[in-house]
Amino acid sequence: MVTTEMKGLLKIGEVAAVSHLPIKTIRYYEEIGLLTPAVRRSESNYRLFEPNVLGRLAFIKRSQSLGLSLREIQEILAVHDQGQLPCDDVKQNLQQKVQQITEQIESLQLLRSELQGLLSGWQDQPPAELAARTICPNLETKTGTERLPFVRKRAAVGV
Repeated sequence: MVTTEMKGLLKIGEVAAVSHLPIKTIRYYEEIGLLTPAVRRSESNYRLFEPNVLGRLAFIKRSQSLGLSLREIQEILAVHDQGQLPCDDVKQNLQQKVQQITEQIESLQLLRSELQGLLSGWQDQPPAELAARTICPNLETKTGTERLPFVRKRAAVGV
């Protein structure tokens, strides 16, 4: 039996179909509080969603696609749920993401340079004396492991 206050509410399957999210994901979002203002329970404890849940789910999906974590999204939604526009919070989070991406790019460029250096001096048939005392001479030569502090310490004590 549908009460007048339940009219217009969506069942979880309907929300999943329209939002293109798995039911399991929608349940999880509800469990962690991302959908709190948009979900109710029927007398038989079924989840019933306000139609505005679709916009909320779209916001969550878009935010995740931009690299925001669920915790960050939850904080932004909390500001919104208090009746404030969270654009400043969103901007701050996105600026932090840009900084993190910049740092990751720099680290990856350094790694690429190091790998290219290793490959440029690669020996398919290293000298026998190196092969006998190393796992991979190409990694454990001056252009390889000598850069790693723990390898130098071991070499210094004769291990």
